[in-house]
Order: sequence, then C-alpha cells, then structure tokens
Amino acid sequence: MATSASDKIYKIINARLLIDHKIVENSYLWFQNGKIIHPQNLFFNEMRDADEIIDAKGLLVVPGFIDTQINGAYGIDFADYEEPEEVLKANIDKVAKGLLKYGCTAFCPTVVSSDAAVYSKVLPLLNRRKGSAKGGAEILGAHVEGPFISEQKKGAHKPQVLRTAKNGIKDFDEAYGPELKKGSEAVSIITLAPEIEGVCDAIPDLVARGITVSMGHSSCRIADAEKAVTKGANDITHLFNAMPAFHHRDPGLIGILGAADLPIPEKSNRHPSPSQTSPDRTKPDPRPFYGIICDGVHVHPNSVRIAYYSHPSGAVLVTDTLSAMGLPKGEYVLGGCEIEVDEKGGAYLKGTRTLAGSTVTIDECIRNFQKFTNCPLVEALEAATLHPARLLGIDKQKGTLNVGGDADLVFLDDSTGEIQVKRVFVAGEEVEL
Repeated sequence: MATSASDKIYKIINARLLIDHKIVENSYLWFQNGKIIHPQNLFFNEMRDADEIIDAKGLLVVPGFIDTQINGAYGIDFADYEEPEEVLKANIDKVAKGLLKYGCTAFCPTVVSSDAAVYSKVLPLLNRRKGSAKGGAEILGAHVEGPFISEQKKGAHKPQVLRTAKNGIKDFDEAYGPELKKGSEAVSIITLAPEIEGVCDAIPDLVARGITVSMGHSSCRIADAEKAVTKGANDITHLFNAMPAFHHRDPGLIGILGAADLPIPEKSNRHPSPSQTSPDRTKPDPRPFYGIICDGVHVHPNSVRIAYYSHPSGAVLVTDTLSAMGLPKGEYVLGGCEIEVDEKGGAYLKGTRTLAGSTVTIDECIRNFQKFTNCPLVEALEAATLHPARLLGIDKQKGTLNVGGDADLVFLDDSTGEIQVKRVFVAGEEVEL
C-alpha cells in the first residue's frame, strides 16, 4: 500500500543530535506528520521502517531557534497599521518567511507602545499560527512591549501613549482591546514596568490567561522587581537596556539575577532549570529568565558574561530587530520614529545615541553569546531553543528534540567552531534556503 505524503516516516542518519543537554553522536532522529516519533512502536506495532532517509552528513541537528522579541525586518514594522489589512498580512508573511534562513522557526512578533487603534488592528493578525516550509516561521502570539512602562526608560517608545493601570487588569483590557482576553493565543508576552501604578496588581490576572509577564523599560527598585516575580513575572526584557545601571546599594531590576530568597516554585513550568548558582540546585530556579541582545552594540560582552555566570539557565537570546534587519546602513521608520542604522548594525533614534533596536539575526546572537561568555556550545544553543520554550510554557512542543515535539529542525555546520545554518525544517518540511 502506498504511503501518503503526510504519513511518511523520515529518519535522519549520520547526525549529531542535541538531546538532554548533550550532543549525542551516532544516533537517529525519526519524525512523521511534523512530529518527532519513537521508532520502537513502528517496528513492533506497524512492522514498518522509514519511508525516507535524510543523511545529515555529520552536521549537528538541533531544535529550531525561537525569537521572543522581534519588531520587524526587511523594511516591515509590526506596529505599522495604516496600510490595508491585506498588505499587513503580506508583510507579516514576508518576515515569517525571511526568518527561516537564519534557523528561526518560531517567533513572537513585537509591537512597541501604541494607542488602542493600533492594537485593535494589528493584534488579530499576530495570533498564534503554525509554521510551514512555504508559509514561514510559526507565530507564537504577539509580544506587546508597553504602554505600561516608565517614561524615564521609554527608549524609542512614544511618551504620549504611555499609561498607568490604576484599575488593574481593566486598564490592560482597555489598552489592548478584546485580543488580550484570548490570552496567549493572541498575546504571548507583555513587557511592563512593575513600579507603575496598578501594574503589579494585574500580574496574577495576566498569568491566569497564560500570558508571560516580562519586566522592562523600568526604573524599578529591587523590592518592586522581587514583588513582581512573586506575583508571577518570569522574564526581564532586554536585560541592561532601558533600566537603571546596576547600583551596589539598590541593584534595581538587574539585581534580581542575584536574588537568593525568592519563593522556590512548586512547578517547573515557565521557570529556568536549576544551575550551579540556583538557590536550590535540585528545584526550578525562582529567578526570572532574561532576554539579552547579543549584537555587541546593546550590551558590552563583559556584561553578557556577568549575566551568564550569575544565572546561566535564565539566558534567552533575543534579536529585538526592527524593520531595518536585512537592510543596509541608512534611515528607516519604527513605530512612527525615524531611525538611523550605522555600519555596526546599531539602530538609533535619528540624531541621538538612544538605541531603538538591533539588526542582528538569531544565529549571529548564538555565535556572539558563545564568544562573549566562552560557554559550551550546548548552552549557547539552549539559550535560543529550550530556554525561550520554557519561558513561554511550550517546551513540550518546542525547544527540544524529545519524542512528541514539533519537527522544527536546524542542521548546523560547527566545524569552524562557529555555527552556520545549512538546512532548516519546519513541522517536518524542508525549507528551500
């Protein structure tokens, strides 16, 4: 009986696989219908072998990369809303397809602080949707960055749209509209400043909807940050950027990386794995994950190294790219602001030295993170795979090569000591790079 294309069983041979925090040699990976499968059942129950062999030729096979903060690329900004809906949809598709060549198979399109009219138009277009080789990287729901943030640390966000939350969750629903009630189906991450009036009170309500709460664009003190974490915040948005510099007497938001007395989580869901620096090395780490932009512009390599050594299992590599990613040096627009991109790829508000975002790619972030921290390759890769998946609570489907997970795969050549993307699969389909 002929096997239908969708039912075909694929077997990857001659691969080195990233499994259980190790690179495993001389092992096979099987997948069918876009999911990683266990071959044992095939042999004994169905008496069948693979329909197609994929020869990895010694390459390293890892889960697809996940980017939880990306404002746009290729001249497209997810906060643009003035175009007709068909144009906006086509633009989103263009970015989703363009990300695949860097190994990014899933992402959270990010919308900077905007008014209600923008959210009501763009958020319905950024709902979760499956990825495919032809359709592009999977959308994991939007990351809304602001408007419940600090004016002192607004960065490139427009001050006139910033707001407080005197009425708690009611103000959040008013700001973002009905999409927020759909929870992580529509909005997967919210960046907020814990010191803003009413914001901390709304965190448990947001978490109850399945939304990841991230602290950022904030002037908060360490006490505010710790309070937000105990209420359910489990991430920091682009660590070191848009927050006060570390101060030894009140280390502020950065200081949460050194916290030793936060309540130990009951469940591992959405928390970092224990590491050598965890308060309890046998239980999930209560400290939040932290996004970090490894473009060599946003954060000095030494600062990246300090963050990694203080909390290695919390690192989540993000690009924070804007519309200028994939475009040359020049002037562009982000969220209505004029941006200049210099020869190093730094994107600044025109005429200032205020960073507005990056133009780095996720594979470049992995190379830089390994270089800056001197960490093992496995840890650099997990900062772009397992860690963001755990952060979003989707590590059963994404971020590992475990049985039952999505067959989002990246084949890497690491023979030079630096990874290079060679082949990409989304839901078991190979992408034409």
